[in-house]
Amino acid sequence: MTSTRLAGMTDAGFVLVAVSLGATSWSIFGSQVAFDVAAVLWVIELVRRRGPFSAPPFFLPLLVYAGLTLVSAAFSPDRVASLIDSRQLLLFLIVPVVSHFARGPRATRVLDVIIALGSAGALYGILQYAALGYDSLSPTPESHGRPVGFLGHWMTFSGVLMLVTCAAIARLLYFQKEWLWPAIAVPALVAALVLSLTRNAWLGTIAAVLVLFAVRNWRLLLVVPIAALILVLISPGAVMKRINSVGDTTDPATRDRIAMLRMGAHMVKDHPLTGVGPEMIERVYAQYRDPMAVNPTNPHLHNVPVQIAAERGLPALAAWLWFVIVAIRDLWRQLKTGPAKALSAAGLAAMISMLVAGQFEYNFGDSEFLMLFLGLITLPWAAKQPVA
Repeated sequence: MTSTRLAGMTDAGFVLVAVSLGATSWSIFGSQVAFDVAAVLWVIELVRRRGPFSAPPFFLPLLVYAGLTLVSAAFSPDRVASLIDSRQLLLFLIVPVVSHFARGPRATRVLDVIIALGSAGALYGILQYAALGYDSLSPTPESHGRPVGFLGHWMTFSGVLMLVTCAAIARLLYFQKEWLWPAIAVPALVAALVLSLTRNAWLGTIAAVLVLFAVRNWRLLLVVPIAALILVLISPGAVMKRINSVGDTTDPATRDRIAMLRMGAHMVKDHPLTGVGPEMIERVYAQYRDPMAVNPTNPHLHNVPVQIAAERGLPALAAWLWFVIVAIRDLWRQLKTGPAKALSAAGLAAMISMLVAGQFEYNFGDSEFLMLFLGLITLPWAAKQPVA
C-alpha cells in the first residue's frame, strides 16, 4: 500500500474518531458506527505499516479488567446473557484507536468537536426544559420527565453533559488560543446541566471544577460561592427542590441507593471472586433485596465500585482501581509538566467527575458515557505522540 493511501486512511481515521466521540452527545448508533469503521482502519494500518502497538499505560489494567470480566461471565448462572453483555468490553478499543489517529495537534481538534456537538445537545436540552415539557423528575400527564437532549435517557444525557462541561471548562482555563467560543459554550452547558435535575452529575462537575480551579489558580475558588449564589437565585423551583434534597436520607432515591450498597455488600460476601455475573444483578435482586429498598428491582446498584465488585468480583474491582490510579497519576503528571495541558485537564476532570458521580450512578456501564470518557482520558497521551 502506497504512503499516500496510508496517509489518506490516517486522515479518515482521524475524522471518524472525532465524529465518534462528538456524536456521543447525539446518537449512540452513529457514534458506534463511526468507531467501528475507525477500528477497522486501525487494524489495517497496524498490519500494513507493521508498526508497534501503542496505547497509554492505563490500557493494561483495562485489559486485565476485561479478562476478569470474561472469567466472571464463565461462572455466571446464565453464561450466554453474561457474554452478550460483555460485548461492551470492545469499547475499550477506543483507547488504542484514539491513540493512533488523534496524535499531536489533532487531539485538540477532537476535543473541539466534542465540545461543539455537546454544546448543541445542551441547547436542545434547554429547549426541551423550557418549551417542550421536559421539566419534572419523572413523566406525568403534563410532562415528559427530565431533558434527554438528543439521547434516549436523561441519565445518559446528564452524564455525557457532565463530561463535556468539564472538558469545556478545562479548555477555557488552559488553552490560550481560540478561547472565545468555549467561553460562549460553557454557560449553555452549565445551564443544561442544572436543568437536567441530576444530582450525581452536579456533584461530579462541581468536584472536577474545584480541582481544576485549585490547580490553575487558587484564587479562582473565590468565584465558586458567587456563581453558586447566582445559580440559586435564578434557578427554577424544580431545581431548588433537587438542591434541597441533596443529603436528605428521607428522599426515596437516596434511601434506595443506601439499600443497594448493603445489597451489594451481601452479594460480594456470597460471590467474592467472580461476582454474580455480568447482567445478573437484576436477576438476583429479589434474593438480596433490602427492607429499606424502594424499587422492587433495579438493573444495577447505582455505584460503580459496588457494582463491579458485586457483578464481577473483587479481583475485577482491584483491576479497575489499578486503572483509575494509573490514569490519574499520568494525567496529573502531564497537567503539571505538559504538553497539552488543556487536554490533560479535561482528562483529569473526566476522571474526577466519573468517580464522584459514580458513587451514585453506574456511569462506567453506560456505553455513550464510557466511549466519551475513555476518549477524553486518552487524548492527552495521544497529543504527546509524534504524528505518523
